[in-house]
Amino acid sequence: MSRDSLGDFEQLVLLAILHLGDEAYGISVRDEIEDRAGRTASLGAIYTALDRLEQKKLVSSWTGGATPERGGRAKRFYKVEAAGQVALKESLAATKRMAAGVEQRLGGAR
Repeated sequence: MSRDSLGDFEQLVLLAILHLGDEAYGISVRDEIEDRAGRTASLGAIYTALDRLEQKKLVSSWTGGATPERGGRAKRFYKVEAAGQVALKESLAATKRMAAGVEQRLGGAR
């Protein structure tokens, strides 16, 4: 695994962006994480993670056009770059390896 391994929340953010495709922006990423993972997150936490992932060059962003429903403000959209896909695959594989064989030990735990 690379020295810039992903944290749990960064994994969720990258997965949300991949699920959303061209519609990945701050609020939609937060909503996707809440809907799919059942985990609440503040927009501040989302944008902090997005900034960190962009600094690591795992995601890139661009500004869309201004929209009337946003009072003329533009949305910032995000895309997972090839390096982000590799980092996510490595991180998920490491988690899968660690989890292998422990399901039965978890018993009835939720």
